[in-house]
Amino acid sequence: MDVKGKSILITGAGRGLGRALALKLASQGARLALVSRTPSDLESLVREIREQNGEAFAIEADVGQKDSIYPIVGQAAALAGPIDILINNASTLGPVPLRLVADTDCEDFEQALQVNLLGPFRLMKAVVGSMVLRQTGLVINVSSDAAIEAYPTWGIYSASKAALDHLTRIAAAEFLPTSVRFLIVDPGEMNTKMHSDAMPDADPDSLRAPAVVADEIASIIHNAEQIQSGSRIIVSEWKVSDGIGKFAA
Repeated sequence: MDVKGKSILITGAGRGLGRALALKLASQGARLALVSRTPSDLESLVREIREQNGEAFAIEADVGQKDSIYPIVGQAAALAGPIDILINNASTLGPVPLRLVADTDCEDFEQALQVNLLGPFRLMKAVVGSMVLRQTGLVINVSSDAAIEAYPTWGIYSASKAALDHLTRIAAAEFLPTSVRFLIVDPGEMNTKMHSDAMPDADPDSLRAPAVVADEIASIIHNAEQIQSGSRIIVSEWKVSDGIGKFAA
């Protein structure tokens, strides 16, 4: 999928992978609607993109708040055009240091579900109808290896991401007869604030840079039409061979 001229909505865009994706996709000519709870992060990102002759618009909102979903989609469509690509990147770990399941408050689990699962679900519902009518669309849900591995203390984050993975597969099956595609993308461990919050003793030099991961996700988007809808892609295993996206052996 060529992103030039496409309208792309990215949540969690203020920092980390979301910011890196915004910069990469803007450089390829996409029109970006960028969502974050932190206005200062958004303002600096939009300014940087526009200084490089890109097109980006800031939307200050919390995807974990039910009432913010339709205003997000409405603003994005008004500013950047009907959404062609939705990237559900916003996530929360819950309280840090991470806690054992038995020590986790129900309210913290509910909040993680609101941001990591229900926010993406609501945004998918809000945009997919237009995508079907226009016979084009791609939804990327950013996941984690914690969705499939049982790491102690990662309970609420892992459970919410595992549910998001399966929700994506179900959506792919339900929309199989249409042109709308759904992909799960696992970016791997990156040198981000979220990773530092979760694992403060990790060596940053051992982690991948968000910009490198963003380059690879951009390649996945470019080749999305050749990837089976509902696929779970581990970014570090992705490569392009002869112009066709494949998984590394």
